[in-house]
Amino acid sequence: MSAALNPPPGRNGGDLVVETLAGLGATTVFGLPGQHALGMFDALRRSDLRYIGLRVENNAGFAADAYGRVTGEAAPLLLSTGPGALTSLAALQEAAAASAPILAISSQVPTAGLGGGRHGYLHELPDQAASFRGVVKSVHTVRAQSQIPSAIEAAWKSALTAPHGPVWVEIPQDVLLAETSIPVVTGGDAFPEELPPRPELTAVAADLLSRAARPAIIAGGGVVRADASGKLRRLAETLQAPVVTTPGGKGAFPWTHPLSLQSWIEDRHTTDFLEDADVLLVVGSGLGELSSNYHTFKPRGRVVQIEADLGKLESNHPALGIHADARLALQALLETVSPRQDTEAPERVREVLTRVADRIADQELTLEQQVLASVRAALPADSPSFWDMTILAYWAWSAFDAKGPNHMHSAQGSGGLGYGFPAALGAAVADPTRPVLAVSGDGGALYSIAELATARQYDLNVTWLIVDDGGYGILREYMTDAFGETTATELTRPDYVALAESFGVPGVRTTPETLSDDLSKALGAPGPSVVVLPAVLRMFAATHLGE
Repeated sequence: MSAALNPPPGRNGGDLVVETLAGLGATTVFGLPGQHALGMFDALRRSDLRYIGLRVENNAGFAADAYGRVTGEAAPLLLSTGPGALTSLAALQEAAAASAPILAISSQVPTAGLGGGRHGYLHELPDQAASFRGVVKSVHTVRAQSQIPSAIEAAWKSALTAPHGPVWVEIPQDVLLAETSIPVVTGGDAFPEELPPRPELTAVAADLLSRAARPAIIAGGGVVRADASGKLRRLAETLQAPVVTTPGGKGAFPWTHPLSLQSWIEDRHTTDFLEDADVLLVVGSGLGELSSNYHTFKPRGRVVQIEADLGKLESNHPALGIHADARLALQALLETVSPRQDTEAPERVREVLTRVADRIADQELTLEQQVLASVRAALPADSPSFWDMTILAYWAWSAFDAKGPNHMHSAQGSGGLGYGFPAALGAAVADPTRPVLAVSGDGGALYSIAELATARQYDLNVTWLIVDDGGYGILREYMTDAFGETTATELTRPDYVALAESFGVPGVRTTPETLSDDLSKALGAPGPSVVVLPAVLRMFAATHLGE
């Protein structure tokens, strides 16, 4: 008899989980085991899925986030109940803000303990899913084995439908552990739904852009997630429209293109230029705090906003709002706009970039520019980088050439510490052929130091640059500016080189002068490595506070 009619013995609910994941095309899962989740982890042993175990659930979430950004797949994240699940929340918030697909699957207390009855089970919460509803894109609860394949398929589809995002599935312990007679899951059909633009809206948008005297474009993370950078370039060239990319949209437009305003979106000269546009096309951005120069940006012309997240449409500025995937909307515009001739656009771009460069030059920030240039020189053009919330990352948002779409990632979506290193590990799992760079401050590094063990265990090709300034550098600046003195910003920290070596990871202490060479050597050597730069960096002056 076939396996469908006579399923093999020894399978449980956990097998239904891993069989469904495999049927959907998953090859790699991240996570941490826990008592209630052991049914899933035991089933991994009987599957062909590759398991990457991190040391902290939040770091496992960051690794899954990066894997999803690099591959475009929904990265499965297996977690246990209560503390294990809750520890992943900050990572899931970052994934939601950055539209990174994660399929989080958590265990639950046994079915008898559900309903908030205070039965006293280990890890018990009155309503575990409630902790995730305000963070993830969708929540899927399972209460019987027959629900497992459909719930995971629905979650997978949700995670990969624009806008991408993290989703949550929870399954009780007894459902995972009980032997099952359900046939082996042999396939999955969870193709995400497309999100095309409404044609009457793109027709109006195309007419506005074709007749504009001074069009401009802001490209956000939605362009990168939709793999639409090629279409963005064609549209910008057709319209002769200058393009600025947001921190989330880094690499969506070529850095040295004659129409590139680069990423100096936190600069008054750039803000003034964008405000002067008579038609401003905003693609894949909600024009949030960073992307609007801290809400000082006040457009005077017509705004056309293309956004896959319905809640972000016109959330900050009135616009011709087009709810659509960036790739499909840009294609519709390419098919309907009329080419513009504007020989002066590149010169206007050069003038803005010159004014920005002059403003930075007046602030005597040679060290900071030298360090960032050294990182760019050492990092291969096709290697991805992952940046924690640290002063060098704040510089990178504006001044770093990503060299291509989907190459530079940071935690600026939700702004939590600890993202850089575990995210880089996830990217190295996704593509082991390229070295990956992680950048952290010493404060952020302490969030994820345990993952040096993960890097060594799986021999992941990640170089971790730690800029050690003895504390929370950006908060030091904020507090000094606001109050004249600091509180709680100074940190006792370890010898990071010795600590790395204790994990069996090579470490080197560098200087601004030797950084490029030391970083190049570390990136060129296989396996994990740590480069420590003791340096106190400063931020460039913020224009949203006034010159």
